[in-house]
Amino acid sequence: MSVPSSDKTLSRKQRLQEKQRRQLAVVDTVDKAEAKVRKAEVELAGAVAEAVQVFGDEQSASEGLDMPVDAIRRFLGMAQEEAARAVDVAGAS
Repeated sequence: MSVPSSDKTLSRKQRLQEKQRRQLAVVDTVDKAEAKVRKAEVELAGAVAEAVQVFGDEQSASEGLDMPVDAIRRFLGMAQEEAARAVDVAGAS
């Protein structure tokens, strides 16, 4: 049985470090993209909540926006959660 040379060990170590660096970079990219998606969803939720007010009710907003009522309700829930979160943050200050 031969002992691997230090060059091969170093090469394996470098390959592992490079693989880990790429994995961390991908995780970072995904984290940033998820944050952007969350921000966009919050903005959309606010717009949907406003649309419900303008159209008068969920059904009319659904028809006007060509969006299923279930989606309207999901976004309304998100808008309510964000509003509650904003109140909590303001109250904690």
